[in-house]
Amino acid sequence: MSPKWKLGLQREVNMPELAEVYYYAKQWAAGKGKPVSRVELHAKSRVFRGCDTGELEEGLNGAALKEILTHGKQMLFKFSRGQWLAVHLGMTGETRVAPQPYEAAKHDHLVLHLRDRALIFTDPRQFGLVQYHQGNALPEFWQALPPEIGSDAFTTALLTGVLQRHARVPLKMLLLDQRYFPGVGNWMADEIMWQMKLPPATPSGSLTGKQVTALHRTVKKVCKGAMDTVGVDWSDPPQDWLFRYRWEDGHVCPRCQAELVRESLRGRTACWCPVCQKRN
Repeated sequence: MSPKWKLGLQREVNMPELAEVYYYAKQWAAGKGKPVSRVELHAKSRVFRGCDTGELEEGLNGAALKEILTHGKQMLFKFSRGQWLAVHLGMTGETRVAPQPYEAAKHDHLVLHLRDRALIFTDPRQFGLVQYHQGNALPEFWQALPPEIGSDAFTTALLTGVLQRHARVPLKMLLLDQRYFPGVGNWMADEIMWQMKLPPATPSGSLTGKQVTALHRTVKKVCKGAMDTVGVDWSDPPQDWLFRYRWEDGHVCPRCQAELVRESLRGRTACWCPVCQKRN
């Protein structure tokens, strides 16, 4: 049976965060270098809104998967002949691989059949999105994405500007804004706030210069830690993180043993320690 936090991860997170997206994207790595023999899809599914499914079928037939890219909550698959397939998992989407012969299930909206296996995108609630692009260069929508948190472009100066522009927004909520923090979701934002020892409702513009530097370091640390554990093999994050204790009522802070608080903040569940993260 899965640990409680893993069941919570499946239940509470509205959309997979950067580590979960990376984990799911690399499941298709089993198909690298192998040509697509048949494309099977549900053309009327909402996941293809805005996508020409006829072009997708024609373009990917016979093309081989060459490269897998992820950016925050987005994944992009590069195929031969200048074919690109972008997938956003939405709330319930999942990519996986199955051996052949494979028969598509009800919620399998896209199946790329290879000779010995099938690459599958399934999404029961159809909040995910599939995009198709043809061309030698990266799709424009991918090039327009904000700097990745793990990149050199995500600087303290960039972070400072974001905090100043949204000075009155609770910091926990700003961390969820994909325009600035691609891939950060609810549990990661709680983790960052806990490691910073700041309550989730802290106004973003109230941080001192020293705190902004610490926030920059902490955001990068939490993202890297998630990628090194959940993103690799869905394994446990570090024992001393808030992560394991935030999913249900009644848990205590792993740092000071005070009972954790779980309340709604602008419609999202926030978990924090009332002792370590005291309000001013």
